[in-house]
Amino acid sequence: MSELQHVVTIDGPSGVGKSTISRRIAAGIGFTYLDTGAMYRGVALFLEQHGVDLAEEIAVRQALAGIEMRLLPAAGEDQDVGVVINGEDVSGLIRTPEMGMLASKVSALVPVREKLTEMQREIGQVGRIVAEGRDTGTVVYPKAFCKFYLDAAPEVRARRRILQLREQGTEMDEQELLAMIIKRDRDDQQRTIAPLKQAEDAVLVDTGPLDIDGVCEVMFKILRRKLAQDL
Repeated sequence: MSELQHVVTIDGPSGVGKSTISRRIAAGIGFTYLDTGAMYRGVALFLEQHGVDLAEEIAVRQALAGIEMRLLPAAGEDQDVGVVINGEDVSGLIRTPEMGMLASKVSALVPVREKLTEMQREIGQVGRIVAEGRDTGTVVYPKAFCKFYLDAAPEVRARRRILQLREQGTEMDEQELLAMIIKRDRDDQQRTIAPLKQAEDAVLVDTGPLDIDGVCEVMFKILRRKLAQDL
């Protein structure tokens, strides 16, 4: 595999199905699933709980010096990765739409990017991981041997998220959620540091017209060929 990292990256905007698809892909090829988005949500919650002023870079950097994070494996294919911050399981607290918006905001901060990119690269050194996020193929693992970029229209993603929330017993206005998704897309794409974009060597997969099985089938075909050639 020469200089290429033993890593599969799956990037894309919120609500495009990255988590479920990444878990299935990882299980299918015997790799470990890494949810980088959960890491940013965990940091966002940590900074909020400690009342850190996000405009003060020194304060953010000092706060992050005291954070210890551990990821818990998902209990099932449709379950999220758990997050433990300084010994406290915050898995449920980080999965709200509001925390997703805050995660997008803190992900634009230099100290946060530096801290989590370093942590993610350390994990990547072990290899055999499927990393899901927004900049895993462009910034964190630029030499990953296989990269994907998943996308779908904001309206499609909003409908999917509403159904997911209802299954969890939570009601939310779909138009309000759609507005949040559009804003988050814009914020993620326009931020100066590690903006959301498709890596030049990533395969674009439109998840709009496909179900989970269909998306995974497309990706597995590409991965089987890559694995046979490079590993």
